[in-house]
Amino acid sequence: MKTAMTSPRTLVLSLAAAGVIGAVGAGAYTSARASADAPVQTGQIAPITTGGTVTMPDFSTITARDGQAVVNISVTGTRKESAEDGEGDPNEAMREFLRRFGQGQQGGPRAQQAPEREVPVRGVGSGFIVSADGIILTNAHVVKDAKEVTVKLTDRREYSAKVLGADPKTDVAVIKIEAKNLPVLAIGNTKDLKAGEWVLAIGSPFGFENTVTAGVVSAKGRSLPDDGYVPFIQTDVPINPGNSGGPLLNTRGEVVGINSQIYSRSGGFQGVSFSIPIDVAIQVKDQIVATGKASHAKLGVAVQEVNQTFADSFKLLKPEGALVSNVEKGGPADQAGLRSGDVIRAVNGQEVVSSGDLPALIGQEKPGTSVNLDIWRDGGSKSISAKLGDAAEKGTQVAKNDDGANQGKLGLALRPLQPQEAREAQVDGGLLIADVGGPAAMAGVQAGDVLLAINGTQARSVEQVRDVVSKADKSVALLIQRDGNKIFVPVRIG
Repeated sequence: MKTAMTSPRTLVLSLAAAGVIGAVGAGAYTSARASADAPVQTGQIAPITTGGTVTMPDFSTITARDGQAVVNISVTGTRKESAEDGEGDPNEAMREFLRRFGQGQQGGPRAQQAPEREVPVRGVGSGFIVSADGIILTNAHVVKDAKEVTVKLTDRREYSAKVLGADPKTDVAVIKIEAKNLPVLAIGNTKDLKAGEWVLAIGSPFGFENTVTAGVVSAKGRSLPDDGYVPFIQTDVPINPGNSGGPLLNTRGEVVGINSQIYSRSGGFQGVSFSIPIDVAIQVKDQIVATGKASHAKLGVAVQEVNQTFADSFKLLKPEGALVSNVEKGGPADQAGLRSGDVIRAVNGQEVVSSGDLPALIGQEKPGTSVNLDIWRDGGSKSISAKLGDAAEKGTQVAKNDDGANQGKLGLALRPLQPQEAREAQVDGGLLIADVGGPAAMAGVQAGDVLLAINGTQARSVEQVRDVVSKADKSVALLIQRDGNKIFVPVRIG
């Protein structure tokens, strides 16, 4: 299970993979599925009514009928570990979190000098059968580093499984056992799922097999840190270590998601669980079965959230969309004519409300396909067609934005870049920020930054910037470059 753990002050998403923490697995998500004897039924399970009051559905029918298609997965393998890291070290989970989010010390002198050793890892998780000939879906983190994978059915039969492929970007893996006439789960349609709808999971939390938990869909399309390719389903279904990789079922007994992550201060369930939509998982599964791997498209941009300050700066009616802060040179977006300061508001007609929506929409497309982008530029709407590239190629990732902004004057001291400074910064224009104070400093602008654009217009001179600021209503959006990275910073001026 990908678990969210926190310090006393912060709530963070822990991405320590279930079953690969130290020498003894921490547990992973599990769940259950359909019977081989009974045909798959997709009729709606009627809710119980008492005195005219509708209560929650009778999940016993789904449990009895569909539970046999969920499997238990045991994993053994090895992992490289620094010799200075103790086996079973209680701090390993936090180190793994820091490594996954690029905040660890793997690049420091101590990490470079410390020798590595192979340590055994064991883990447990779940999966569910989607094909009668033994195709099983689970989480990629459940089978990570696996040398041997054992699948146990509900009738206690055990099989050695082969990992056909795993896609870390979506946390979906496909494994196969050599068996026939197996029970399978009916596949639902995530698009039909609604917030407030009842859903359930069947699994082995903390090793308690065939445990049924239920709740409601809290929201759809959630974007999580470092998981931009998945528009998660958020539920309040109790999910704990032992549930990872198992199915999320609707009241028709159809699988609508794969249980993957939780947010937690304690490491256990605290009311917020996340599942991978089944349509995303099936798309990945089909690619893995056909080719052994999954591919994802890329647009080649870094984007930021559009907050109210940015909306005011770019004259948007609402703070929605994905603000392009950087365009990869020669990439698909560059070739299509996208530029910094554009706000992407829709992809093939599907709205982009937050910046996290964009990588999820693009990532589900195949490399080489063309998409139509609705963008906002220079105070008006524009349509652009872009041919997508392959996300496996090195390129720009989604950028996060610090939304700090305060009232007051701009507070920038600017001067033109000297030719040598422009060459070192690898920019064609812009102004050097010689000093900073007031709201610009509070928003995060620093002396030494290069101001490239203001409100999407290239910064060509001090006078031009002063003119733009004088005409701005509430705020301005500054595109700055620092250490080779570009980001928009919102600054309120009144």
